[in-house]
Amino acid sequence: MSLRIDPFHAISVSGLAHRLKSEGRSVIHMEFGQPSTGAPKAAIEAAHKVLDSDPMGYWESPALKARIARHYKDKYGVEVAPNRITLTCGASPALVLALASSFSPGDRVALARPGYVAYRNTLKALHIEPVELACGANERYQLSAERIAALDPPPAGVIIASPANPTGTIIPADELEAIAKICRERNIKIVSDEIYHGLSYVEPARSMLEFEPNALVVNSFSKYFSMAGWRLGWLLSPPEHVKAAIAYMGALFLTPPSLAQHAALAAMDCEDELEGHIEVYRANRALLLEALPRLGLSAIAPPDGAFYIYADVAHLTDDSLGFCQRLLQDTGVATAPGVDFDPVEGRHFIRMSFAVSTPEIKEAISRLEPWFAAQAAASAE
Repeated sequence: MSLRIDPFHAISVSGLAHRLKSEGRSVIHMEFGQPSTGAPKAAIEAAHKVLDSDPMGYWESPALKARIARHYKDKYGVEVAPNRITLTCGASPALVLALASSFSPGDRVALARPGYVAYRNTLKALHIEPVELACGANERYQLSAERIAALDPPPAGVIIASPANPTGTIIPADELEAIAKICRERNIKIVSDEIYHGLSYVEPARSMLEFEPNALVVNSFSKYFSMAGWRLGWLLSPPEHVKAAIAYMGALFLTPPSLAQHAALAAMDCEDELEGHIEVYRANRALLLEALPRLGLSAIAPPDGAFYIYADVAHLTDDSLGFCQRLLQDTGVATAPGVDFDPVEGRHFIRMSFAVSTPEIKEAISRLEPWFAAQAAASAE
């Protein structure tokens, strides 16, 4: 197994975007999966109060852990003990804790390709072998119970993401149940990345905990709660993994930011404001879905949730990184290359985030239409 960690190419695209912006260019940032909105108003107010009254320090908020536990009861009907929740510095450390506390070097963990680049890289960094399963349009870019059942020998674990990055696809409840069943039968541990929960447009995303109480669940305040810069997430572990997760958290990261924890507790009761963001994303999604055929982008992953369009551009390029760089240079619209998410077929794909304002989406479409028309004309010559 190669331990080489692949670069996150969207970061280099973003660096170019910021350089162009510093030169006076108009740039629309659709390369990263981060909301353009800030934290909820009540969260900001709570942070101001704490800054004036609390010196803060290393701390894990019991009130926030209890509130997250109540969230699972309210949203999914699942009873969760607060002590099963480990607060982390975002979802990335939560993924590290989940993998480090559950698997040993040399273990094999299956995951869908395309998938978030950090899955593959974190597994490699921990000397765990990623078993990437190619999942195309026919599979809706998602793992299935059938694919997991066919793995011989069975892997030690599997990473599930629904809604997924980069595709936005949601795994239906019956398929999640089937995945849980086959994993129990084959003694495969499940790591469920639920960071995009709350961001759904066709059906609500279901938690793996509804079907497998011993799944390890990764989540964050970065996406639905619009708090990416506050660096706060959590890992929900089965009881037998809690001590190991706490040990890894303390040794590697100490505690998450105290200020973020105070703000997040307030953010969890800002549903009306947060649902307003979803309506913006819903409108942006509709605008893009209407415009994509005019761009010649008819082969896309179904954006059931999250805030991404994963589009096939094989008719225009086999170098998605160079394509995104050229697109940015010519139009000022920053997108992410598919090679970040799929090192094999990703050279034919790009990802657009629609977590920006609706006026920005309209402006991006007006810039992209003539550019894609010109590319299609050039490729036809």
